[in-house]
Amino acid sequence: MLQKPTLIDIGANLSNHRFHADLEAVITRAKEAGVEHIVVTGTSEKASRDAHALTQNYPGYLSSTAGVHPHEAKNWNAQCARTIEKLATSDTVVAVGECGLDYNRMFSTEVQQRACFEAQLQLAVRLQKPVFLHERDAHEDFFALLRQYRPQLKGAVVHCFTGNTEELRAYLDLDCHIGITGWICDERRGDDLRKAVKFLPKDKLMIETDAPFLLPRNLPVRPDDGRNEPMYLPVVLQAVATILRVSPVTLAQQVRSNTEQFFGLSLSKAA
Repeated sequence: MLQKPTLIDIGANLSNHRFHADLEAVITRAKEAGVEHIVVTGTSEKASRDAHALTQNYPGYLSSTAGVHPHEAKNWNAQCARTIEKLATSDTVVAVGECGLDYNRMFSTEVQQRACFEAQLQLAVRLQKPVFLHERDAHEDFFALLRQYRPQLKGAVVHCFTGNTEELRAYLDLDCHIGITGWICDERRGDDLRKAVKFLPKDKLMIETDAPFLLPRNLPVRPDDGRNEPMYLPVVLQAVATILRVSPVTLAQQVRSNTEQFFGLSLSKAA
């Protein structure tokens, strides 16, 4: 009998409204697909609170992050900072973020984004928790801030990396981990990523769905509503394994080890 890979989804937005009606079924399908743990992403003050609450409802199976996405940077203030810091001290919150810079759609100004990002980098240094990072069309500014704080950070993962080989190498030079999503399955815009992944050391690789976003485009049957779920994480694993020309089972073991060490997870003790 073929061994089934066991996987960890390092980024799923399970507090998103698109999961409110059937979260229990979503988690059941994830488990059946071999996803043994999920890190729920915090993207705002409210989303971070909601993500943390989910970890209490599914102890051992869910962890979360606490942070403010650059789209929400305009809402960063003293109260928000206190909330994020309090959440980040919880044992089930394994990273600060999702934080970073996004100059693509500019829901917050560059000044607001940089201030919000730097405050969260400082928080991660203070608490000695890794950072869960987001960058889109802002590599130069993002890299400059990250490079400044990286020596003091416990760890850093560039979530949903979609860049090119040059950007990948720059992050690797800072000893960052890299999160790969279903973007790698997108024949329209994933070419740069597929080329870059060939240069990604296996010990720096983690995988994620970013559900409900970034549904892999190579699914044989796509859901009518276009919603991505953690149960599709094996599709991401297979795509990376194919590019790297390794067994999915072997790659899954490496990625699981990377993820447990990075986030300080002890899944053998999980309920």
